[in-house]
Amino acid sequence: QVQLVESGGGLVQAGGSLRLSCAASENIFNFMGWYRQAPGKQRELVAAITSDGSTNYADSVKGRFTISRNNAKNTVYLQMNSLKPEDTAVYYCAAAGGATWYWGQGTQVTVSS
Repeated sequence: QVQLVESGGGLVQAGGSLRLSCAASENIFNFMGWYRQAPGKQRELVAAITSDGSTNYADSVKGRFTISRNNAKNTVYLQMNSLKPEDTAVYYCAAAGGATWYWGQGTQVTVSS
């Protein structure tokens, strides 16, 4: 069974940085990305990357967040800089191979003002 294991969440002050990691148990995914869900809000795409390195970002994080992946390690990263209180959410790793999607368990990111 495919597993996505996330790490790197936590509590940080506004302006600080965090790095999230997501390790996949298999290397079958063209699409890997990070979504987030804040209390009372819908889950939204934060950043995505394909196997050839193409990236896509939500407007709200452009210039502050960077997504990258290491295909040899089946791992995707999200470097988050200049964090804001509105970035507070549960962050989920997602991976897709064909029509099948997989999700991580989520990691909490809390940014204090």
